[in-house]
Amino acid sequence: MNHDAISVEICRIAGLSTEDTKTLLTRLAGAQGATSDGSTASYYELPEGATELQHLIGHRNMNAQIGEIFRACYRYGIVAHSPQVRDIKKIIFYAKAELERLEKLNG
Repeated sequence: MNHDAISVEICRIAGLSTEDTKTLLTRLAGAQGATSDGSTASYYELPEGATELQHLIGHRNMNAQIGEIFRACYRYGIVAHSPQVRDIKKIIFYAKAELERLEKLNG
């Protein structure tokens, strides 16, 4: 299962519609207006000097919800203080919060 399929599955578990999933994942990927031939994509290149997640979060101008999702995905299953179940619940919580924010913003 690739990362895109994992993201879609998390959104499905969270109860998001197909359209809401597409909107959220587009926002997460920052792929609006970007295209790729499938072999590589410039929007996946790391910014100059990025050495930790906070640099990527700042570079992508992620809001609090997206930043928390990004952090939870990155540490998923590798830290003792945050087991996978906790991380998945956190991802779902912040995904729902971001969806609510977007729905309010877009009417």
